[in-house]
Amino acid sequence: MPTPTRRSDGLNGISLPFPDLELDAEDEALVAAARAVIEAHHRPFWHTVAAAIRSTDGRVWTGVHLGATVGRLAVCAEPIALGRAILEGDGSMAVGVAVRHRKPEEGPGRPDVVSPCGACRDLLLDYAPDALVIVPGPAGAPVKRPLRAMLPLPYRR
Repeated sequence: MPTPTRRSDGLNGISLPFPDLELDAEDEALVAAARAVIEAHHRPFWHTVAAAIRSTDGRVWTGVHLGATVGRLAVCAEPIALGRAILEGDGSMAVGVAVRHRKPEEGPGRPDVVSPCGACRDLLLDYAPDALVIVPGPAGAPVKRPLRAMLPLPYRR
């Protein structure tokens, strides 16, 4: 069996049973919305990630990571965006994306699209099992994948 290699898309060389989907203009606008939030609100250690969720009716909800002195109390950007969609919209999620502000040692550039962490995958799956998420693809360009495929064995009560 070949040894898996470390890849930025988090797959470690595993082939996927589903095709990556290309981004359309609405998806590009969603990525731009998340980038605008982190560019406007970045604060090292406190606000390093932003998320944007497009609901099934086309509205966009954004959130920003809330850092904390006690790290385990930090709140990811995705739950903030989802909470806004629930409180201010219809609570649905068709597509979501998270972006991370670049670290000083990474040099200048746009915020990078990142995969949701495991906790966010689990939370989003509870609320939107049929949603798609925009993640870094194998070639580096962002792609869409089914959220359900990113957490194939979710916790169930």
